[in-house]
Amino acid sequence: MSEPILVNVTEEIVRGLVSFLLRGPEYQTFCKCEICELDTVAIALNALPSKYVTSMDARDEAFRTMNTPENIELVNREIIRALHVVNKYPRHK
Repeated sequence: MSEPILVNVTEEIVRGLVSFLLRGPEYQTFCKCEICELDTVAIALNALPSKYVTSMDARDEAFRTMNTPENIELVNREIIRALHVVNKYPRHK
């Protein structure tokens, strides 16, 4: 049996997608500093349900379960909303 872990699968997905989107052509004018990226992740995560797991097997299963068109659309919608909020009200100078 593997070592126990505590992972929020939603957080892993959101962090990856935010990083990917910020480096894409649609968001090239958005700030990509660590503060703005983490603020975007935080805002999106506050609007999404958490999915905590305690094993790698459960993590893999959660990824498969969350990989539905409805969930992907929900996550993307909240990330895009968060990106626009952070872009309009950045916390840095």
